[in-house]
Amino acid sequence: MFDVGQSQTETLLEVNNIEVIYNHVILVLKGVSLSVPKGGITALLGGNGAGKTTTLKAISNLLHSERGEVTKGTISYRGEVVQNLQPSDLVRRGVIQVMEGRHVFEHLTVEENLLTGAYTRTDGRGAIEADLEMVYSYFPRLKERRKSQAGYTSGGEQQMCAMGRALMSRPETILLDEPSMGLAPQLVEQIFEIVKSVNEGEGVTFLLAEQNTNVALRYAHFGYILENGRVVMDGPAAELRENPDVKEFYLGMSEEGRKSYRDVRSYRRRKRWLS
Repeated sequence: MFDVGQSQTETLLEVNNIEVIYNHVILVLKGVSLSVPKGGITALLGGNGAGKTTTLKAISNLLHSERGEVTKGTISYRGEVVQNLQPSDLVRRGVIQVMEGRHVFEHLTVEENLLTGAYTRTDGRGAIEADLEMVYSYFPRLKERRKSQAGYTSGGEQQMCAMGRALMSRPETILLDEPSMGLAPQLVEQIFEIVKSVNEGEGVTFLLAEQNTNVALRYAHFGYILENGRVVMDGPAAELRENPDVKEFYLGMSEEGRKSYRDVRSYRRRKRWLS
């Protein structure tokens, strides 16, 4: 359905040294830079309050509704600076955000929710119905529940509905915020398997924000780790999975329990000083 297009290494989204301030005083992002290659899955990782959701909202231009603004740096999509566009303009360029918390129109049926994702399209009813079947092929559970009121479906079904609605807009890039939040481990794996299938089958690029570092790094191609509004580590997902600091401080593979990356750096400075 979606055109994968040019080389997988083409950069679609470039975030360059952005700062975000809320209410004119609260500095949330402090020089965040990242790039998202076309056709890949890029993970934005870190704990609660690290700045992941703010980064996604800065990209999709949804900060103003929360009295936030990008005060420094640039955000570019396909080489065009986009941080001053309206959110609807970015949607027309193929960038869709799936919000944290599985936002669905509770009073509409699952299928009506999905069809709202196609409201900007002008390619005719036949194309929309074909894409609806495509969504159902990735989310067979939604086809079973297509006539059910969305507000009465499970958390996992609502997450699938929100993702399916995004797919109905024929996006080039999906910004996916905390897809595992509140879901059972088995459902988390199912959601990430669907992300992988959509990425491989439809060529959709993903930038996903996720606290579950373990599962995200198994499905992503590249990762950025945020702490306190800063990128503290980045690299190919396979390398991050094997990094001793990531294992200890983000994957829970330490006898001493979790620490922050700042503790790692401080410890290393002290160690160098003592040696």
